[in-house]
Amino acid sequence: MPPRPVATLRFIAAHPRLLAFGFLMPFASAFGQTFFIGLFGEPLRAAFDLSNARFGLLYSLATVCSAALLVWVGRLIDRVDLRVYTAATALAYAGACLLMAVIPPWQPLLFVAFFGLRITGQGLMSHIGLTSMGRYFTERRGTAVSAASMGNPVSEALFPSVGVALIAGLGWRGTWLAAAGAVALVVLPLALWLLRGHGARERARRVQQAADAADGTVDRSWRVGQVLRDLRFYLMLPVCLFAPFTVTGLFFHQAALVAAKGWTLPLFANAFIAFAGAAITGALISGVLVDRLGARRLLLGVLGPAALGLAVLASATAPWTVFLVMPALGVTAGGTLTLQGALWAEVYGTGHLGAVRSLVYAVMVVATAASPALFGALLDGGVTFAAIAATCAGAAVLVSAVAGPVAARPR
Repeated sequence: MPPRPVATLRFIAAHPRLLAFGFLMPFASAFGQTFFIGLFGEPLRAAFDLSNARFGLLYSLATVCSAALLVWVGRLIDRVDLRVYTAATALAYAGACLLMAVIPPWQPLLFVAFFGLRITGQGLMSHIGLTSMGRYFTERRGTAVSAASMGNPVSEALFPSVGVALIAGLGWRGTWLAAAGAVALVVLPLALWLLRGHGARERARRVQQAADAADGTVDRSWRVGQVLRDLRFYLMLPVCLFAPFTVTGLFFHQAALVAAKGWTLPLFANAFIAFAGAAITGALISGVLVDRLGARRLLLGVLGPAALGLAVLASATAPWTVFLVMPALGVTAGGTLTLQGALWAEVYGTGHLGAVRSLVYAVMVVATAASPALFGALLDGGVTFAAIAATCAGAAVLVSAVAGPVAARPR
């Protein structure tokens, strides 16, 4: 058996286009992600005469509404040709960016633009990349999903600085016009080129799936209704939700966190680079572990780095400790992305993978919308960041233990 790096290089060489497609879609979702849209907070509040609270409310409502719609739209990937689904998503995504560029100062239209960016950018672009990797790879599914998962942290590392530079040079409307052009003229043609020959791949997958089902060599694919009646789903779900919930709550209140710890915002901003780098590392490592051990086994350990980082956050105040906390959270965040891409396919099959992942994503969005409010209420009630971090660290251990019975089962 060839050494692992050699085997991985051979795997990449055998499937370069499909793996590149899996990476491209989450990477190109940047314009619909909070870290990019947040760069426009000041000019948007000024243009639309919005308070901070009103601005946040519009954004949160648009995000929750997009999650609700994704439960239905996301499952269409199970029935619509991937090339058609990708093209429709990219065109709608470009349209949402274009609307942001030309939008008049009317708040309901800003809600529509936010909704469009969130459902197409943050939601469907990432959904397409991760679902396609989970569906079309079996033996090296972990490696394939980790390749797609890296798209998110790489975009987190690159696009904030790119966005700041574009805003300075083109203005905020010009930046959104450039984003629309990038999606329509670069991302869409590149994605369709990477999917050349996909029809033959899909036909081969369906033939193999039918043959496997007839031989009884694989489990049948589960529908969403069946998943919702499966106890294992509720044991696994908290592990998948932990990192998005906790990281969103902490990052949303980063100004208060920095003040409580006696740190500085530039220091915390620099630590985001460490977070992104660690997320890439976590995605890669977890991909190898999924291939070797199975996604279920990863349920036990993926939250370990975050638990250690949160313990440091709860007990330490020295400025340098932020470079322990952020990489620890990043490793878990990247590992969780890979875990989610492989877990649902491994446990519930690939026939209705789009529908299952859409359901999980919708629940995740609700969780990430709830954590800033919950953390804020706790802080207003006098609860310290140390107590919040310690509680989250304990919760990481608890939800990992709860998932233990599923992790112990064979692949």
